[in-house]
Amino acid sequence: MSTYPLLRNPLAETLAAGGLGVALIVQKVASVDIALAARACGCDAISLDLEHSVIPEQAAAQVCVTALHAGVTPLVRVPSLDGHYANRLLDAGALGVIAPHVKNAEDARSVVRACMFAPQGERSAAGNWPHVGYRPGSDARDLRQAFNAATTVVVMLESPEAIERADEIAAVPGVDILHIGTVDLCDALGRPADYGHPEVMACHERVIRACQRHGKVAGAGGLAHTPALLRQVLRLGARFITAGVEWDLMMTGVRQRVGSLREVFEQKDDS
Repeated sequence: MSTYPLLRNPLAETLAAGGLGVALIVQKVASVDIALAARACGCDAISLDLEHSVIPEQAAAQVCVTALHAGVTPLVRVPSLDGHYANRLLDAGALGVIAPHVKNAEDARSVVRACMFAPQGERSAAGNWPHVGYRPGSDARDLRQAFNAATTVVVMLESPEAIERADEIAAVPGVDILHIGTVDLCDALGRPADYGHPEVMACHERVIRACQRHGKVAGAGGLAHTPALLRQVLRLGARFITAGVEWDLMMTGVRQRVGSLREVFEQKDDS
């Protein structure tokens, strides 16, 4: 058994084995139950989206700690590239950061510096972490190395400029996943919600090829609701997928259930 069992990263393990990593995006539900639900549904990770939600950091921290114990990798999509967001959420229970709107290699390097302890980065040490039961242990160097090994760094490419620099971003040491934010990318290309446009698909291919050259994982967001497009990027080599936003998935399920109930009602006298 590992010296630090809660530093196990199921998402990283799945990706290292060549599998598909799937994360549930969380924007509305601030209770710890969402981590348990994600695990029960077979997700490798949850992505607490603090860029597009008003979930407070304290609630996000509680979900992260629950995810550690449930066996789901807690990732936090920070609201900006300012390093203090990454530091605070990683200290509070996250095992990875999703950094939005990364445009170039320097942006990516700044994210890595914020997420990694020296010598790989410049992360500040809190001295007590929920990941280890608030027990610092006897070997500070070993503990910091364990954190660095367990922490997943995801950078989001969401603009044509970022796509053009995919190769230099993928070359940055410490970056694990280059994840295309397809929704924002479509907007930036002047093609809102046109996810299957050849220009958009060409962006996915360019990022995937850059990842393959540099031994990184390519991710695709915003495509889980379009199986044909998702199949296309998976065939190209993408291996990290966001399953969708928990609220949208709930609404889809309720809408389907209500529709089926009304159908049963309308058919009740048919025989």
